[in-house]
Amino acid sequence: MKTALITGGAQRIGAQIAQTLHNNGYNIIIHYRHSKQTAETLAQTLNVQRSDSATIVQAELSNLDDIQALSQSIEQLDVLVNNASVFYPTAVEEVNQDIWNNIMGTNLMAPFFLSQSLTAALKKTSGCIINIVDIHAERPLKNHAIYNISKAGIAMMTKTLAKELAPEIRVCGVSPGSILWPENEASLTDEQKNKMLNKIALGKQGDATDIANTVLFLANSPYITGQIISVDGGRTLNQ
Repeated sequence: MKTALITGGAQRIGAQIAQTLHNNGYNIIIHYRHSKQTAETLAQTLNVQRSDSATIVQAELSNLDDIQALSQSIEQLDVLVNNASVFYPTAVEEVNQDIWNNIMGTNLMAPFFLSQSLTAALKKTSGCIINIVDIHAERPLKNHAIYNISKAGIAMMTKTLAKELAPEIRVCGVSPGSILWPENEASLTDEQKNKMLNKIALGKQGDATDIANTVLFLANSPYITGQIISVDGGRTLNQ
């Protein structure tokens, strides 16, 4: 039985990745930061479907000690999905070191050091790392400077680690387009949503299952590494 760790796996796209991999025979480790109740509910649902197939683990991924503790708690791993990230507007003139550290710590530093610390476990299983990137890694989103930079970094990290960790470990990425509307301080107006939808060649927003199915495809594709697949309905054709 293969095991997958999904960071930020308690809700939204991460939860769908956990469910999809579980439906296809993987045991699941659900990482969460604050969403303990949501993580517990998801794990209980998965364990009802298949006994002892899901566990949860808490960690603050911008903290290297937490990353090490998380890694040391894992005995076997076949797939690491670096999904956890933070997303909110950052006008250039308003950026300070705290904002920089918050976004870069979660979106870029954490995936790198988690991948590093789990390399030994993944080598034992000829496993893979799948990073959730973003189409804005290549085409920046206005007023989100630090987020754009962090995702450009994880795109290069994907290609770099694919070369560095081969042949024992594969490393790939998935770049979502418009899948779920952002929440809280990153929320969009109806006008902004319509403007975004008008740029999508397929004329509609995607679904979390679109990302999860691509993760599953990459996890089960032993001759693919160093590739980043855009799942955006053709939005980048119009950017």
